[in-house]
Amino acid sequence: MHTRGGSSSRGQSGLGFGSRVSSLLLAMFATMATIYVAGRLWQDAETRLHLVEELDERIGQGKSAVSVDDTLKIIACREQQKRLSAVEMELAAARQAGTALKKMEDEKGIVLRFVIGRSANRGDSLDREIDNENRQTNDFIVLDGQVEATEEQPKKSKLFFIHAVETWDAEFYAKVNDDVYLNIDALGATLSTHLDKPRTYIGCMKSGEVFSEPTHKWYEPDWWKFSDAKSYFRHASGEIYAISRALAQFISINRSLLRTYAHDDVSTGSWFIGLDVQHIDESKFCCSSWATGSICAAV
Repeated sequence: MHTRGGSSSRGQSGLGFGSRVSSLLLAMFATMATIYVAGRLWQDAETRLHLVEELDERIGQGKSAVSVDDTLKIIACREQQKRLSAVEMELAAARQAGTALKKMEDEKGIVLRFVIGRSANRGDSLDREIDNENRQTNDFIVLDGQVEATEEQPKKSKLFFIHAVETWDAEFYAKVNDDVYLNIDALGATLSTHLDKPRTYIGCMKSGEVFSEPTHKWYEPDWWKFSDAKSYFRHASGEIYAISRALAQFISINRSLLRTYAHDDVSTGSWFIGLDVQHIDESKFCCSSWATGSICAAV
């Protein structure tokens, strides 16, 4: 089935998983653009190459001894050439990945995007290079109103769902961490079995301890809101989870009312408290180990 009325031309495609379904899978990912590095490496590249060739010729002809400085220059230039070759390979891979993403949208109806906020120093070189890379690959969702920072992840997740549901009309919207290996076909097949459930929240469900110590890695500043039991409400693990279209629309409509906590998975779970939502505890979404039929594995 084709996406219905998405506001962006990106990713409007069809997908068949036995039943007709269009799924939207987006990975939360913050990255440094390699193009900036490439630009720096290409600078004076011809000069470096000429120097290496000239010094190699001197050595081959035995005209004169090579000084320590010349030797260091040769080593440095060769290292730069290696780095330049590596960057060229990365850029080629990025362009190839862009083609693969487009093919996946056309053939499977799955849209995959890396989600990133803006630099705290808005408009700096990092922002510019992300924009440049996105113009080439078209595989980013750049959240202009969101700063890219660890403590901003819950707000970033909310903005992601808002942007996604307003851009693509899909049956499901999924959030996947960047350190998770994902079996996309298995994910699509699993989601297709839940098409008859309009208000669905699928993931590796847990509750977990609330930590009140500021020095703890998973410190929750609002720990006092979770009763003396210090236990979170039921929510899906943040490595990967998916929500149906109705829930994504609920987040979009009520964006100003939905608060966030210290962690994005807890925040997402909190938005569905008290609603008629079906929580599906799917073991295939538990990424701690890889097994046949699994959807994900932590890297």
